[in-house]
Order: sequence, then C-alpha cells, then structure tokens
Amino acid sequence: MFRFIHRIKIVTSATGFKGAPAHEGWKIGYHWAMNGTIQRVLILFLAAGCTGAVLAQEAQEGNADVEYVRAIHTAAGTWTFHVTVRHPDTGWDDYADGWDVLRSDGTVVRRSGSNDPFTRLLLHPHVTEQPFTRSQGGLVLPDDETVVTVRAHDLRNGWGGAEVVVDLSRERGDRFEVVR
Repeated sequence: MFRFIHRIKIVTSATGFKGAPAHEGWKIGYHWAMNGTIQRVLILFLAAGCTGAVLAQEAQEGNADVEYVRAIHTAAGTWTFHVTVRHPDTGWDDYADGWDVLRSDGTVVRRSGSNDPFTRLLLHPHVTEQPFTRSQGGLVLPDDETVVTVRAHDLRNGWGGAEVVVDLSRERGDRFEVVR
C-alpha cells in the first residue's frame, strides 16, 4: 500500500501525539512519514493485560445508538416515547431489533399486557432509512419516576450502543425533549 517509510518514531507517552487526544490507559503508538506526507497510525494497546479475548469482546458490543428521544405525557402516568435510532443495518442478519425504556431501578417499561421482548419491538431492517424514528405509546410510569434511560438493541451484538438518559422533570436536555 505504501512504498516508502522514511522514518519510524515510537512514542511511549500516555498523553498521545501532537494534536491527538490522550487515551487513558493506553501506552504505545507509532508515527511515521510515508512518501513525504506525514501519516499517523495509532496502534493502541492496554497498558497491561491486552489480550485477543478483550479485543474480540469489544468488537462484539452492540452498536445500535439512541440519537434522540421525545417523551410525551399523554394522560395520568401514561407516556408516548418517540425514539430515533441509528444502526448500520445490513439486512435480516444484522439490524436494530428493538429499544427499551428503563426505570431508574433497571425495570423495563412495557405496554400493559405486552409479551414483546422490548419496550418497542422492531420487526424489520432499516437499511436505507438511517437514522429512523419509531414510537411506542401506552407506557405507564409512576408520577415519582423522574429519570429513565432509553437504549437500543441490535440482533447480532445486543446492547452496547449510545443510550439517552431522559429527565422527565425537564423540558429539554442532552438529546431529549419532554412534552407535558
């Protein structure tokens, strides 16, 4: 791919390269110049105990991200959540297949009588529709429940993408809005 490597410089500082952010807990990086243009390649290793198993586990974490949540208080204790999810759906083998609203104690909020595995079950891939928004109404939350977390799940790798914490007592916050 590259024809000439002019120099190699090994950096063992945990503060990173010039212009690059520090990566706490990571130590070793390589910096080299190729064909007269400086190219930076940062190969990161854990300071101690980096194993293939750790890297494989990190590669398998879910990547369905919740980008935005709109929570609407529709009746006494009843809510509708509009959740925007982004996931690199590739088809029926790998797609975002659901999202949950979690109470502060970790309990999943579901519609009354629902047997779905998630607060909102997503039944098909959204390969050409990214990000996408889906809604779920009829969710009952007690009046004293002021904070919920919304997370998304993907069929292949499960949980692990970006979550949104929603403060139901505020009108707006980081990646959410609440309508009463």
